[in-house]
Amino acid sequence: MMEIHDPELMMLKYKQDNQVYSASEGKSFFSKICNHDVFDLAFRPFFILGSLASLLSMIIWALQLNSIISLNNSGLTPSIWHIHEMIFGFAATIAVGFILTAGKTWTKQPSISGKKLCLLTFVWLAVRVAIYINTNSSIVFALFLQTSWWLVAILTFSKMVLRSKNTRNYLFVPLLSVMMVMNIAIILCDMLNFTGLAMHLSRASILLFTILMSIIGGRVIPFFTQNGAKTQKINTPTWIEKLILPVAITGVVIFVLGYFFNLPFTPAPIMMLAGLLHLIRLSFWRSIKTRNVPLLWSLHISYLFMSLGLILLGLSYFDLSSINIIIPFSNALHVITIGAIGLMIFAMMSRVSLGHTGRPLILNKALGLAFILLISSTFIRVILPLFNFFQLAWSLSALLWVSSSLIFIFVYSPILFAKRIDQ
Repeated sequence: MMEIHDPELMMLKYKQDNQVYSASEGKSFFSKICNHDVFDLAFRPFFILGSLASLLSMIIWALQLNSIISLNNSGLTPSIWHIHEMIFGFAATIAVGFILTAGKTWTKQPSISGKKLCLLTFVWLAVRVAIYINTNSSIVFALFLQTSWWLVAILTFSKMVLRSKNTRNYLFVPLLSVMMVMNIAIILCDMLNFTGLAMHLSRASILLFTILMSIIGGRVIPFFTQNGAKTQKINTPTWIEKLILPVAITGVVIFVLGYFFNLPFTPAPIMMLAGLLHLIRLSFWRSIKTRNVPLLWSLHISYLFMSLGLILLGLSYFDLSSINIIIPFSNALHVITIGAIGLMIFAMMSRVSLGHTGRPLILNKALGLAFILLISSTFIRVILPLFNFFQLAWSLSALLWVSSSLIFIFVYSPILFAKRIDQ
């Protein structure tokens, strides 16, 4: 081979070789990250990051409420920022991670993993950074990426159920699609100064999430209870199962339309009916048998909170001052957001993280404490404001939420980053 003696040619060759090496090194580094066990299935990165997002968002919100820091007001308004990050940055993230993971079991089709999941996770991280920056331009950037994140997740799940003709789970496709539309609408409305509408849609998103909880909880809680508490087969009357979903959907639709039209009725009766149906459903699930199994009683209590929260939301529409009862809408809503959504999510994450990593379903005692802290957070946030202890209620409930999140992250991060133990 002819040697190169020209210094300029030698320098050019060195630069070319170095560029090839750098590109190869960068590609190798990215591949190494994306081949990590944490990107094996969607529940792993999204359970960890969703929990971390809830922790950071709650700390920021508590500091803002105590006038220690101030959010940048050129992006989302503070209240919308808070509710957006707790519903979409936390709850919806965990739900998507669960559905994409469970979908593999339901359909026997491969789910998103490896480099694709790695990229989706980085998209999610970029969204969080942009929303924490909270400027006008960063929120526009976040909106674009958040929409992309939703579309990839929905298309991935759609492909799985359609290929397998898994008709039983088709309903998650429109449900997730509506959640995506809600997410987009909330951000756009707030950015266009329709903050009242953004708040209304945010509350509707919470009601929408109760539908998701009803579907998933209605399937898994009786099954988990039979196996975990060794009970007889649980059968819920067919008429309840047929009524719950249409009643719940009707309630959300009426609630949303009430903002745009002067309807001759409120969603109060349908909310209360939905809550009552959930209570009746729960009464068949042998909840008392779960008292010694934290992985089970946490799910039952979360479902109870959802039922009671819907009833209280309905009651909040009525003037009950004549009997010295005051039920603020916000308080009733937090029965659902903390006691129902929060508790069910942490309980489900605890169980799924064990089961899908091949570990026995034996709960670390610290998680039992985390569940109790979440229950306490619910009562504090809902009851103390009734006695005008607003600041104390906000601060204490936030502290208990943060403590629960820290416990989960500390206990489950090593599990979610490690290989399945049966491989």
